[in-house]
Parts: sequence; C-alpha cells; structure tokens
Amino acid sequence: MKIHEYQAKSILSGYGIPIPKGEVASTPAEAGAICARLGKPVVVKAQVHAGGRGKGGGVRPASSPEEAERVASVLLGKRLVTPQTGPQGVKVAKVLVEEMVRVAKELYLGAVVDRKTAKVVIMASEAGGVEIEEIAALEPERVLQVQIDPGLGVQAYQARRVGYALGLNPALIPSWSRLVSSLYRAFSEIDATLVEINPLVVLEDNSLLALDAKINLDDNASFRHPEWKDLGSSEAEDPLEVEASRYRVNYIKLEGNIGCMVNGAGLAMATMDIIKLCGGEPANFLDVGGGASAEQVENAFRLLVSDPHVKAILINIFGGILRCDVLARGVLEAASKLKVRVPVVVRLEGTNVEEGRRILRESGLDLLVATGMQEAAEKAVSAARA
Repeated sequence: MKIHEYQAKSILSGYGIPIPKGEVASTPAEAGAICARLGKPVVVKAQVHAGGRGKGGGVRPASSPEEAERVASVLLGKRLVTPQTGPQGVKVAKVLVEEMVRVAKELYLGAVVDRKTAKVVIMASEAGGVEIEEIAALEPERVLQVQIDPGLGVQAYQARRVGYALGLNPALIPSWSRLVSSLYRAFSEIDATLVEINPLVVLEDNSLLALDAKINLDDNASFRHPEWKDLGSSEAEDPLEVEASRYRVNYIKLEGNIGCMVNGAGLAMATMDIIKLCGGEPANFLDVGGGASAEQVENAFRLLVSDPHVKAILINIFGGILRCDVLARGVLEAASKLKVRVPVVVRLEGTNVEEGRRILRESGLDLLVATGMQEAAEKAVSAARA
C-alpha cells in the first residue's frame, strides 16, 4: 500500500522525526486559509502516489494566502504528469501546504528490505533531492548502505559511522543518530517495505528536518493494522486496481490492449512476455491465484471487460490447485452475465483439462481455443488487431 506524503510525515512525526509545519487541503480556499494560519511563505505540494512531482510542476511556492489559493486552484482537480506517472498523469485531489524553510544541505535517508540477506538496509547519501535516482544509478558508490541485524536493531556506532561519512557537523551527530534509530523503529513497527526521507535537510540553525517522506506498507500485515483503513486513497489509484483489491485478485493496470487472466505470478509474467514477443501489448497483470474459486474467476473476468482499452482477452491457466473445469465454469458464468463483445482466447493445461475443454467446447460461446502459449498469444494479438 502506498500512502501520501502528508500521511507518511504524520507517522514519522509520531516517532519523533521532525517535520515542517503544515496541513492538507482539498480546496483552494482551504490552502489559502492554511497559509494565513502559518503566517509565512509556504510550499504547495500535490499529493499523488508518484515521485518527481517537482519536475512535473507539482511543488510550487506561495508567498501569501492569495497566492497559495491561486496555486492550489492550478493543481487541484488536474492531472499531474511526472517521470513516474506516464503520459496519462495522476489526478490531484489534495495538496499539502507547509511552511517554507531555509535549507543549508540536502541529504537522503531511507530503509528497505534486502530480501537476499533477510535484513533491513539503511541507505543514506549526501546527494539528497530530486536527482537521487540518477545518482544511485550512475554513481552507486555515493549511496551508503548499512545492513541492520533484526535481532539487534540500529547500533549507535552504525548511525555515527554513516553520519560522519556524510560529512555532518560533529555537533549534529547525536540528533542524526536518534533520527536514524527512529526511522528504523518506525519501519519495523508499522510493517513497512520502504521508508524514505528525501530530502532530509540540514537547516541553517544546524537542525534536521524531514522535508519530504515516502512510505510503502506491506499489505500482508494489514490484519494487525486496523488503522490502515483510513490511509487508503481510492482517488489516487486506478479504479480497476481498487476494485480488484475488493475481489482479492492481484491486478495491475498496464498500457496495452490484450487483457490477461493467468494463475500464478511467474506464468503471468511469461504470458505478458510472449504477448510482446508476438507483437502485442498486455493491458494488465492479473493473477487469480492457485486456489481461486469460480466466483473469483468471474470477478477477474469482470475486471478485464471493464477496461475500455481491452480489444481481446487471453486466458492462460495451468490447472493445479485451480482446476481447469472450475476456471471454465467461471469464464462461462462471467461471459454470459457480462455479454462479452471482444474475442476471448483460452489456453488450458493441467488438472481436469479435458473436462475444462469440454465445458468450453459445449458452451455455444465463440471462444478461440489454443493448446500452447505461443499459439494462444498469436491468436490474441491477431484478434486484437482485427
């Protein structure tokens, strides 16, 4: 789960990490009122689930309440295009209005899971700011990494070593060490997969401030975090992805026109690859899982036909836990209810495959049946073009 900057800052503030004064606004008038309450120049920041907002014009200064209101009116309700959103952009429903501060130095600080070592890695760089992705790619040696033993947590010497390596003023090292420990504690306790402060700034008075923050939460831990229900932002997510989460289906919207329904993430990736190899473009990643019911298959099918860009559907199932006959009944139920008007290619293998093929063959529906993955992909690409 991705959450907005203002939500991430609120969480980090609860762990003692200093953040700028500010409030979130949903209307231009609210933005102007917040600026008036702060009584100083502000920065108006679009709240979307994408990085590169500054490059896309989503972070703008305002020196007065009137200007804050005007800037908010430009951002709210518009689609913000950044290097991470794609050309379609993301609609801005809220803005964060916070005090403008005088920055002496920008740093980067983050925590992420290293799955190879089963440890959390603390990452830091003296090159914080909007170019950190490019620096990490071109000059990885400028990003310091420290592996944290989950049984011990961040040790004081580890935090100090990183602080001195970043060239911090020795007088700042104690507060830096506390901040790093707080970041790790937050990461662990909220079940995050990523916590990132970029930039973490050193102010002119030699204090630290989290000027921006990003947190990704592990959906698998939602059962022990009832408070997460208030963090979701359906307006910032693709409507089909929101609907898929209600059906407990793994779905990611893509830019192509061939809808894919597959069981198993590896087979789904292979299916998308072979579609591209045959000259087509997948419209989505959709994994119905190994033990899907006929109802889940029907709901997955509903997602595919709800996408107006889909011109053909490819169903690629290897029956193991999910039997081919269950899949076939789910497809027929969905097709009859939804009055599907695009070509459907079905490739089945595995448990009860002959029964599944019989069900499809005797359904009376106009389905294209394939016996191999390449044949299925070729039929789907050809059908989408036609």
